[in-house]
Amino acid sequence: MLVVSGIQPRDRVTWLLETVWGLVGLPVAVVVWRRFRFTGLLCVLLALHALLLMTGGHWTYAEVPFGDWLQQVLGLSRNPYDRIGHLAQGFVPAVLVRELLVRTSPLGGSRWLSPLTVCACLAFSAFFELLEWWAALVGGSGADAFLATQGDVWDTQWDMCCALAGAVVALLTLSRVHDRQLAGLAQDADRGALGRARRGSGPPRA
Repeated sequence: MLVVSGIQPRDRVTWLLETVWGLVGLPVAVVVWRRFRFTGLLCVLLALHALLLMTGGHWTYAEVPFGDWLQQVLGLSRNPYDRIGHLAQGFVPAVLVRELLVRTSPLGGSRWLSPLTVCACLAFSAFFELLEWWAALVGGSGADAFLATQGDVWDTQWDMCCALAGAVVALLTLSRVHDRQLAGLAQDADRGALGRARRGSGPPRA
């Protein structure tokens, strides 16, 4: 899909800027997979997010046909595909951050887990807005397709609000499913450690 999205995109620079997360994230996931296997839920969400990014990168967010269709059906004043993208920018990282915190910190089961997850997602959203600002400074009008503001002076605030909403919705709807899958991973890890310990002990002595 990544290769297909890169065939004659509307704007090559925009395609690169939008898909760089997949270009970097996929090799990282492959490298860490043996030592840090993700839950099935997170893998599905990351794959769907990558498809969303590649689609936006190919068409540019303001010109994605699906967004044009939604604009007409809902009577909106602009193509809403970038709003969907920023909802996903909070929704998917919320599960990723939650998984990392549960598995690598003492926050599993803590009442601070959800608030800190939301804060991390908002911080990432703010950093992404800074990247857009830097792209605009460097690229000038050539960065308009990447910014996808479509003339909205409140676009930055809307983007962060969408990311916040996506993170909250993800935690409210997926936390229980995520916990079950995390428990399953922990059980698999325990069985694997036990098996390795048994193999390492060797046969009993006579």
